[in-house]
Amino acid sequence: MVARPKSPVGALVPQFYAGRDIFITGATGFMGKVLIERLLSTCPDVGRLHLLMRPKKGETPEKRLMKLKQSQVFDIIRQQNPSQLDKLSFIQGDVAQPGLGIANEYLKQLQEVSVVFHSAATLKFDEPLPSAVEQNVLSVMRLMDICDTLPNLQALVHVSTAYCNPELNVIEEKVYPAPAPLPRLLALVEAVPAPLLANITPQYIKPKPNTYTFTKAMAEEAVRSRVNRSYPIAIFRPTIVVSSLKNPYPGWIENLNGPSGVIAAAGKGLLHVFSRKPGARADLLPVDIAIDTLLAVGWETAVDKLPEVRVYNCSTYENPTTWGEFEAALKIYLTRYPLDGCLWYPSGSGVENRYAQKILEFSLQTVPLHIAEYIMRALGVKMKISLITAEQRLRAMNDVLAFFALREWKFKTDNVEKLRARLTPSDAAIYNLDPRSIDWNDHYKNFVKGTRKYLLKEKDQDMEEARKHANRMYLLHKGVIFFVMILLFRLILQNKTVREIVYGSLRLLLSLLFATYTSVIEA
Repeated sequence: MVARPKSPVGALVPQFYAGRDIFITGATGFMGKVLIERLLSTCPDVGRLHLLMRPKKGETPEKRLMKLKQSQVFDIIRQQNPSQLDKLSFIQGDVAQPGLGIANEYLKQLQEVSVVFHSAATLKFDEPLPSAVEQNVLSVMRLMDICDTLPNLQALVHVSTAYCNPELNVIEEKVYPAPAPLPRLLALVEAVPAPLLANITPQYIKPKPNTYTFTKAMAEEAVRSRVNRSYPIAIFRPTIVVSSLKNPYPGWIENLNGPSGVIAAAGKGLLHVFSRKPGARADLLPVDIAIDTLLAVGWETAVDKLPEVRVYNCSTYENPTTWGEFEAALKIYLTRYPLDGCLWYPSGSGVENRYAQKILEFSLQTVPLHIAEYIMRALGVKMKISLITAEQRLRAMNDVLAFFALREWKFKTDNVEKLRARLTPSDAAIYNLDPRSIDWNDHYKNFVKGTRKYLLKEKDQDMEEARKHANRMYLLHKGVIFFVMILLFRLILQNKTVREIVYGSLRLLLSLLFATYTSVIEA
């Protein structure tokens, strides 16, 4: 392993975090883990990191913290400076509970906190409105209530999303007018029965397309409208966060949301068609660039102490890639670095027309996977996951992806660019805020390899066998295509008119070939 560089003299960001306690919500999520890793690895003198954790699936916060410390993302830290992990402590609570469900004994632990990063949220687009409000809106309001009691707090950074105003084509770094009055929204979800609320939700949240973007926009309004606070607040808006560019490892990924789900499903031979507009910008953001920017935002927010809320759009607009390039890269690298035990040859393709996509999805995914599931059941073969369930999840994933892949936005990033220019050379050597540093071809390669290694936990030594299996699937794939073409040709020839046209065309072609051959011989 390559040793991590120590914080050089003149690096202001590590100096700022030195000795400071940090409170993090959403710490066990994809971005949360990288945030912890970057804090521990780049800020060796950082104070304690207090992580909000709730009991989950029968596991206590203590056990979840132990499992978190064993995460692959901290491998380098465990090798080089394992004592850094002793700085992690849990705060038992739940963002969906009043007061975040934090008991007084844990609130006392937060009294020395200087910086708060709030990244906990539900990412489900179809979450019922009351639940989405609870987790995305009320959570930040409850967090700010707690922040009001922290005497040493110097900055609160709320992690939003660049897509909370998707009805606009150009997204500026500002809080837009709320889609609904905040008090009225809270009263609505409290008073209206769930069945009636579910019926009126699509109309109520317009022009937002789903409850996720609606509640994230409302959360920004809750932050903006907070009065009588003694600490500065910033809103951080990342775009589509994907595998890492470099840290903790190139290609590190740990969730199946969005593009990584496409890679995994297409690589396993389950996904054969997905929605995309080939020329549209795919604003894919490596997670380490997102987190490095987030850490710099925390520093700048505390240093500047602005009374108003500053917004940071974190985007790769300066160095764009397209969904067509993403699709082309998958076809190259999924065959070069195939996944173990693929059920079919990786042959996923993008389609722009939604009607064509639905037809192809039904014929190439829904029907084959249902047939395969029934055959497996008849043969008594047990699968880790039902193919019918997998097909349903693929359709849901495709619907979510289509929201991003069939349109594009222009994100203004002036505040992030100014922040990048403000970093000292020593800071810039540690924290990469520059999307222009991305080589997309190399990143896509590492994205596929990282999905294989880190997300699916497949071993490099099994790669050769995976290639042999993929080659067998390729022959089967081509064989089935040839068989289907012959079958269709035979079916077409059943029609007398079509048969006469085909045979007539063949006779004409043979006559032309014979005439050409004769003229050449005579010449």
